[in-house]
Amino acid sequence: MAYYECVFLARQDIPASAAQGLIEHFSSIIKEQGGDVPKVEYWGLRSLAYRVKKNRKAHYGLLNIDAPASAVQEMKRQMGLHEDVLRELIVKVDALEEGESMILQNKGREERRGGDRGGRRGDRGDRGDRGDRGDRGDRGDRGDRPDRGERRERAPASTDG
Repeated sequence: MAYYECVFLARQDIPASAAQGLIEHFSSIIKEQGGDVPKVEYWGLRSLAYRVKKNRKAHYGLLNIDAPASAVQEMKRQMGLHEDVLRELIVKVDALEEGESMILQNKGREERRGGDRGGRRGDRGDRGDRGDRGDRGDRGDRGDRPDRGERRERAPASTDG
């Protein structure tokens, strides 16, 4: 039997329990076909880099699989037919990783920090939720500038040649 890693994305509008149920459903398909699923992980609802089938977020699931190719093909077929699965990626690997994946390790690190990733680009900082720029101060006398409706005269182009 060969080793595979499978990551799939489920629609954002299903509850987390249904997404975890999908993980169990696909694990059972592998087990029925004579394979084994030593590790399953639910990574939660995460933002996507771009829209996938009109979804901006998705539930992520990971399956480490030790199964024959026919079992993996059947699981992939079932994922393609399931209306809640947006995408799947199945990769054949030489060995399965032990312990938590990097995603869950980083997730735990964020929770220990309090989950706030302050200072990121686009952060509103101390401006609150309004997003306004605050007081700009005095802009000085603007009487020396022409009105926007008036045209300025241009100097004639030089014809020296």
